[in-house]
Amino acid sequence: MWLGREQEIEIRRPPRFMPGERVRATRHIKNDGTYPGREIGENLVRKGDEGYVRDVGTFLQQFFIYAVEWVDRGTVVGMRARELMSLDKAETPEALLMKERP
Repeated sequence: MWLGREQEIEIRRPPRFMPGERVRATRHIKNDGTYPGREIGENLVRKGDEGYVRDVGTFLQQFFIYAVEWVDRGTVVGMRARELMSLDKAETPEALLMKERP
């Protein structure tokens, strides 16, 4: 039964971003309750903010989570690949297509 959940297991491929890579947020990111010290719903990252990937981890043995340091905001926020674009390398057509999927 399809429940609209993501079925792709990202960790079967290499991470799209590596530590030290400069990235830009492609979406506004609000606190879903997992960021301590901030109110739920408070903006953590704005679309267009630039930062650096500090670490790459996994979530549910399925997704990569990129710890991105947003220098102008002085925060580190966990981000999914679909929420980021690289400023250090050219985007491939395949990567652009993946970002367009909801």
